[in-house]
Amino acid sequence: MFAATTRQRRSMADLLEELDGAQLAAPSLCAGWDVHTVAAHVAEATAPRALGRLLVDLARAGGSVHRANDAAARRAGLRPVGETVALLRERAESRVAPPVTGPRAPLADVLVHEGDMCLPLGLPYAPDGASVRVALEFVTSGRPVGFVPRGRLSGLRLVATDLGWSWGEGAELSGRGVDLLMAACGRAAVLPRLTGAGVPLLTARLGAGPG
Repeated sequence: MFAATTRQRRSMADLLEELDGAQLAAPSLCAGWDVHTVAAHVAEATAPRALGRLLVDLARAGGSVHRANDAAARRAGLRPVGETVALLRERAESRVAPPVTGPRAPLADVLVHEGDMCLPLGLPYAPDGASVRVALEFVTSGRPVGFVPRGRLSGLRLVATDLGWSWGEGAELSGRGVDLLMAACGRAAVLPRLTGAGVPLLTARLGAGPG
């Protein structure tokens, strides 16, 4: 689990290092964040005292997790890109994990966020299938607080055609595992990559927005 998360963080660092200024400043799939801010957010989340800093940000944000997370990401995004790359590599082996969601959450987080960076730039994104499978199991059968709200996947059957994996009952939603993962986490941009009767249902639930 931790080894997979480490590999994915290093992959993000490699990606970030290859991007030019225009790509770094391009909008990501995370509303209001450019590509660099997404990577800076991931680097910030791996900090040894990330939870303590989050509690401070929560207090300043009046208890809103969304506003606290947004403020922390934007603050981290002000760093030079080279510093973000260095932090991702330096902290790649961090085992910091949220107390409720556990160690699968950081893996799912970095997988989804690297997709948030690659897809709007038109870059290919094909992460390790075993890692994607773990993340899919987390968002469908774990406690994916902050990833998938209650009811989003109700009445859907997810089928990862590249992983031999399926979950749920109802209208089928088929495609690559990573696209299912990102769709489950609210990224409407990947819906055209999926097929099945579940596509219009999830499209309506996401409001055709990026989530």
